Amino acid sequence: MTTVVDTINTDNTVRPRHPEKANRPDNPIQRKPDWIRVRAPGSPVFNETQKIVREHGLVTVCEEAGCPNIGECWSKKHATMMILGDTCTRACAFCNVRTGRPEPVVEAEAENVAIAVEKLGLNHVVITSVDRDDLADGGARHFANVIAAIRSASPKTTIEVLTPDFLRKEGALEIVVEAKPDVFNHNLETVPSKYLTVRPGARYFHSIRILQRVKELDPTMFTKSGIMVGFGEERNEVLQLMDDLRVADVDFLTIGQYLQPTSKHHKIERFVLPEEFKSFETSAYSKGFLLVSSSPLTRSSHHAGEDFAKLQAARKKAA
Repeated sequence: MTTVVDTINTDNTVRPRHPEKANRPDNPIQRKPDWIRVRAPGSPVFNETQKIVREHGLVTVCEEAGCPNIGECWSKKHATMMILGDTCTRACAFCNVRTGRPEPVVEAEAENVAIAVEKLGLNHVVITSVDRDDLADGGARHFANVIAAIRSASPKTTIEVLTPDFLRKEGALEIVVEAKPDVFNHNLETVPSKYLTVRPGARYFHSIRILQRVKELDPTMFTKSGIMVGFGEERNEVLQLMDDLRVADVDFLTIGQYLQPTSKHHKIERFVLPEEFKSFETSAYSKGFLLVSSSPLTRSSHHAGEDFAKLQAARKKAA
């Protein structure tokens, strides 16, 4: 039995990326079906994007979470910035982001992100973060500072935030909404019956309430949420989740296939067929979502810029 598959080199020491998963039983990683294969990254534009990210000491969820779409996105100079450091205070069973005790917040990060956004020439940027349960506001003020810095450096760039749940952080959500991102995204990740094993530090109806509260604070703000399938959820559970999101007036739903990062992460119960994703898309549109992205390789920030334009068009058409 292995201890941990993924490790980090820090100050010439090698330590586990996920120490809390070290004693979990191994779940062998299954071979991916043909419809999930992607090309390895390596274009000149990809390398240029990587250089800009490195020069400004930025963290991206593209790398930290092992996103399968990094080759495509970085070859278009699309990168999803992950703020508040690279260490999460939670240990979700699906996630490949490093866990442990985070470093103090680097205030200069806001300016560095803004400079990178300008250099990349982004029309639309997605800003996400690790969970920071150690901070009094969960990092909400830092989100607001990053939004303000981007607005100053690149006024025409539209901004999408993908936030943690700010559990037990009173007033945090209001700080982020007041900063007026163009899209507020908070992912449910899975159906409620799987929360104890997949997302044990979170609460399903708290996450639903966050999305509902955003609309109460600013009815014009687009809201978005996403889930992964392949954890063993039932179809009727996914349909009920859609209904819960619509009650909260969420505009945009993303559904993608869960891909197991290491043998210590939650196992894939099954690979969902492409036609099932298409069926989920049809059902979601019938329930009133303005936009739905449902495919094996769908991720929250994949094609986010193009999707924002589609959201605007869909709202205008529905008006």
